[in-house]
Amino acid sequence: MSTAPSAPTSDDGRTPPPQVWPTLRATDAPALIAFLVDAFGFDVTCRYGEGDIVHHAELAWPPGGGIMLGSTRPDDDADNWSLRPGGFGAYVVTDAPDALCARARAAGAEITAEPHDTDYGSRDFAARDPEGNRWSFGTYRGEARS
Repeated sequence: MSTAPSAPTSDDGRTPPPQVWPTLRATDAPALIAFLVDAFGFDVTCRYGEGDIVHHAELAWPPGGGIMLGSTRPDDDADNWSLRPGGFGAYVVTDAPDALCARARAAGAEITAEPHDTDYGSRDFAARDPEGNRWSFGTYRGEARS
């Protein structure tokens, strides 16, 4: 059972395309992908690589958007896109933060902030994945745009 709400759809019935793709690197990308699926409810939309090396993976967030990730590489110091494992952080919108927190805890996530109400009207919690990345989940969808 998914704790993530179904994705809003456009007039043609398709999920809206994500407009921002946060990226991260992992020392054990296959394990991180499995964790993000089990603990938080991401869906793997593609994964390219050989064995335990992930060259590129995309994980969709069911309500919309997603992330990209890959394995660290021996040449990361010379890479223009060198991101250190554990240095990533994201805020992810969910309609069910309490249920998602319970799911994340059951999957072994380190909960760094229990579900709570914020002064800006959101219900939030925070967690850390096995690589040390920080994830905040909540009901806040951003301010209305004109």
